[in-house]
Amino acid sequence: MKFAIVLPDGAADEPLAQLDGRTPLEAAGIPNMDWISMHGRLGRVVTVPAGFTPGTDVATLALLGYDPHKCYSGRAPIEAAARGLSAGPDEIIFRCNFVTIEDGLMKDFTADHIPQDEAERLIADLNEWFADDPCVFHSGVSYRNLMIADGASDMKLECAPPHDIPNQPAVDHLPRGNGQERVRAIMRRAAELLRDHEVNRVRREQGRPLVSDIWLWGQGRPVELEPFAKRFGLLGAVITGVDIIRGLAVMMGMKLIEVPGATGYLDTNYAGKGEAAVRALDDYDLVVVHIEAPDEAGHLGEAYEKIKALERIDELVVGPLLEALRKHDKWRILIAPDHPTPCTTTAHDATPPPFCLAGTSVDPVEKRSFSEKETVAGAWMVEPGHGLMILFLRS
Repeated sequence: MKFAIVLPDGAADEPLAQLDGRTPLEAAGIPNMDWISMHGRLGRVVTVPAGFTPGTDVATLALLGYDPHKCYSGRAPIEAAARGLSAGPDEIIFRCNFVTIEDGLMKDFTADHIPQDEAERLIADLNEWFADDPCVFHSGVSYRNLMIADGASDMKLECAPPHDIPNQPAVDHLPRGNGQERVRAIMRRAAELLRDHEVNRVRREQGRPLVSDIWLWGQGRPVELEPFAKRFGLLGAVITGVDIIRGLAVMMGMKLIEVPGATGYLDTNYAGKGEAAVRALDDYDLVVVHIEAPDEAGHLGEAYEKIKALERIDELVVGPLLEALRKHDKWRILIAPDHPTPCTTTAHDATPPPFCLAGTSVDPVEKRSFSEKETVAGAWMVEPGHGLMILFLRS
């Protein structure tokens, strides 16, 4: 049996006036996803359990068959795994965003999608700036970086994801709890360096938004996950452009397949991901393809960009995979957004997103197109969310 999972990050949404009351999924031309939904099963899945902050980390962990209550310790340790980083017993790992705060408001959690060369230069200079402090900064992808703090065993903090506080007063969402003084001091000191940094001098001259601050969040310590192959008896491969999914793949012992031009943004190499996924079916039982673009469009509040991303995913990823799978005697495919990222709020949402699956021994039941409205009508709810993997693989 061959399996494929496509994860269109943040694809779920709300009805939008600009789309005549439709969601981007309803407005998009997605014939391949609709075929899967019409010829298989359609439903919703609780990817974010009560008490968890909605995000790709928790939601994807659940979609891949792991209980967040038992396996989740924070976003940053997962991304650290993608970079080959870990933490000692007295250390804690933070996600470190480069952000733009203007007039006290969180204007851009990506610092205008800071180019990699600028980000790496700032990370290097931050390490020099903090040479006397027991913390180390590590480059990631664009605005998505990491910081590891030593002497932090007693830290117990609540930290807000910057993408969940768009245009809100940053001061209202600063880290809170045991250790907040130290973490806030690091953020203030970093802002001092950034204020007159050459990167920002050039940005001013070019009329670009400034990289005003770092934002520390997603903190935690590494946990060990049971290998996916041992848990489900399948050899799996993962294709993605972002470290959070890379990290999960590493922690689960799945093969990472890198695709040139996989940016984790709207301009990602959709065709390259689809082609790599089809090739991977020859060597692996299960192929997982993650595409960040719909989530980025949601954060931008750009409904039409989300529609474009969904249509590219359908044409260049789902279509080729579906065609390749159907040449095998036994196969299944699952389309599963991790969470909604509504264009109205531009923030993640814990509302259970839709999913659809089809293939061998999956009898059509709902026979509806793939959208949020149709899944509500279909009324198949999978809870807890980590149970969906078993239903997909073995039902």
